[in-house]
Amino acid sequence: MDKHDWLATQFEAERPRLRVVAYRMLGSLSEAEDAVQEGWLHLSRSDTTGIGNLGGWLTTVVARICLDMLRSRKSRREEPVGLVVPESGREGQDRIDPEQEALLADSVSQALLIVLDTLSPAERLAFVLHDLFDVPFNEIAPIVGRSETAARKLASRARSRMRETGRGKEADDPGSRAVVEAFLKASREGDFYALLALLDPDVVLRADHAAVSGGAPGEVRGARAVARQFSGRVRGVQPALVNEAVGAVARRGQHVLVFQLTITSGKIVEITMVADPEHLRHLDLVLLDSGIERAP
Repeated sequence: MDKHDWLATQFEAERPRLRVVAYRMLGSLSEAEDAVQEGWLHLSRSDTTGIGNLGGWLTTVVARICLDMLRSRKSRREEPVGLVVPESGREGQDRIDPEQEALLADSVSQALLIVLDTLSPAERLAFVLHDLFDVPFNEIAPIVGRSETAARKLASRARSRMRETGRGKEADDPGSRAVVEAFLKASREGDFYALLALLDPDVVLRADHAAVSGGAPGEVRGARAVARQFSGRVRGVQPALVNEAVGAVARRGQHVLVFQLTITSGKIVEITMVADPEHLRHLDLVLLDSGIERAP
């Protein structure tokens, strides 16, 4: 076996782990595959004679690639969200084996990915590498371009955010939370009449410009029309506190969509869909545990 074939064999053995690392950093199956493939290109073009720990070397390379992708993503404010009410939590099906895709998606909860999206690229990388994959801070520091102490602080800030979200906060109005959970359940199951029972007759659905760019309607009025928008179309949506009011959060790939709900006397009177990244940055989001059965 020549050197190239040997490297290819070693890389394929590392590929599943690298894909999980990249997915937890990027939250996108297709982008994770791109990052891993770019890692192979780096390896195939490098002098490997001095590499003592190939797995660690590849993790560092893929982490740097992911960090660059995260930073590039943060700078692209004009990118459409590509998400309205998700009909499927999957993406990139033409590029990744469906069985491996399902296993990979199952390994990372949507709740984790939503919270990771609130972190800066450097915080996200430090947390993922150290807390999830036990990479020491002296190896993380040069990747993020910080001192070891600063890298520790990045992970600590991220950890605090994760703990806060993991604990969650109970909504001030448990009745509103019950309405939201019933609404998501009826939406997922396509129970049109249950949706009508939860919506005010004059309910209004609005979407911001980013959601509209992704295909959402700008404005819909009336219970029947709004119910048709949601019936059978909600997948992977989770109850959340949005600025301390009960709402919901959906995630598909790298994109987040927030549903701000106004509830009066047990009825939903207004739904606002927020997808603009700049607007999302200013929302206080806390994910809520839910007994709702997740869609496969």
